[in-house]
Amino acid sequence: MFHADFIQEFSTYNNDDDNYSLLVPAGWVQGNGKAVGERLVTAFYPANDTSVNVNVLITPVGPDYTSLGSFGTVDAFAETLVNSLDRSWKKPPGQAAKLIDSKSKKGFYYIEYTIQQPGEKKRHLLSVVGMRFNGWYNRLYTVTGQYFQEDESKYGAVLGKVVDSFKFV
Repeated sequence: MFHADFIQEFSTYNNDDDNYSLLVPAGWVQGNGKAVGERLVTAFYPANDTSVNVNVLITPVGPDYTSLGSFGTVDAFAETLVNSLDRSWKKPPGQAAKLIDSKSKKGFYYIEYTIQQPGEKKRHLLSVVGMRFNGWYNRLYTVTGQYFQEDESKYGAVLGKVVDSFKFV
């Protein structure tokens, strides 16, 4: 979906507790934590550059959300996500967010977009979103890889491959 051909070594990260796997570039560091509320986050990043990273965010959702379709089509979901991040219309202008692409494939939503704070470098983000029932409730899995736009040639294909590799096990 996102990646191109390139040479890079990867290892497979398996999370047996949350039943997912993805490829991680060799030598990247792993960090775990909790986001706001009951959300769990696992991040991977090069040891020398935390501005480039991939994170897996797991969010419990209510019983009325039974599939990704409960959030709308992939295009509606992507537009809502990106529009919620865009503050470029404010005076003075805030963060600018732009949707590049959105696709639905094999039960996942794939979203590509950029974000730029005023006076800062543009960030490029690649996300895959999926939903799974864990026996008690549905959970939304969001995997996002991000890098500075100027580093596209260095990290774009690598993070694309990581995001594309996400699957439930």
